Amino acid sequence: MDIVGTLRTFLRVVETGSFSAAAIDLKLTQPAVSRQVSALEAHLGQRLLNRSTTALALTPEGERTIPMALRVIEAVEALDESTGPAGTVSGKVRLSLPAPLGLFASERIGALLDRHRQLQVELLFREDPSDLVGEGIDLEVRLGPVHDAGLIGRRIGRTTAYLVAAPAYLERRGAPTTPDDLTGHDCICYRRGDDGSSWLFSNGAEEVAVRVAPRLVVDSAIAVHRAALAGCGVTILSHILADPDIDSGRLVRLMPEFPPARLPLNLVYPSRRNMPLRVRTVIDYLVAAMRDDPLMASSSSSDPSARLHAGTA
Repeated sequence: MDIVGTLRTFLRVVETGSFSAAAIDLKLTQPAVSRQVSALEAHLGQRLLNRSTTALALTPEGERTIPMALRVIEAVEALDESTGPAGTVSGKVRLSLPAPLGLFASERIGALLDRHRQLQVELLFREDPSDLVGEGIDLEVRLGPVHDAGLIGRRIGRTTAYLVAAPAYLERRGAPTTPDDLTGHDCICYRRGDDGSSWLFSNGAEEVAVRVAPRLVVDSAIAVHRAALAGCGVTILSHILADPDIDSGRLVRLMPEFPPARLPLNLVYPSRRNMPLRVRTVIDYLVAAMRDDPLMASSSSSDPSARLHAGTA
């Protein structure tokens, strides 16, 4: 039995949630995937997945197998890289980012892929933190502090966002001029873990928290952007989304003297001893891309003290 191959198949079944979806990804038949997982269970002498006609569920033994399977695969891949052509970057990197940063990365990643023809990158647009180990995700960019003590974190930049609204909305309701004015406006809130109704602004000397009453709450930054363009209300948008529309007049920047407070951008990844070359390459790409954007560059991104354990970030 190809133990590494069956471990890869098992992990892909866990990531996709079904034998059929894993079979499509692996370019195998569904029975072949099922046989590989059954063979792995027989080899280990324990059931890894509970199966029903409608769902799969990890057993406790399956949960414990995931991190060990990842370590085995990483060790094999590190061996392949060390014995292959010097400097060859190959294999897949799964990278999770909030939607605005996903768009930012997708517009720039072509140059990286051109340089490394054997590299494959899978971008996952996630608004909330992922289970990196359980889902087989190599890297994730998170906004704000990271409290997961099981991860390694690195500060790579800071957000820049604007308070904006469409001209049609401003014609109906007028423009807020101070944070306190927002209590009388229709607010579109971007939910990340909560309802997003606490907005933080800074005048350079102090930060001001404003509790708004949202008329619309959305868990997708892209949908918030579309709602703002449609004139649904006032919202906070990343410069990545807002800049083209501000330049064209489709959105108006509000209260420039009280911009939204900047949040840290942290790159997090599982604590693994042998990080594959392909993952290190993507990390370097992300750090350079953030540094090249003056609205995301942060002096702390090049500060050695920014290489923190995520539990203290």
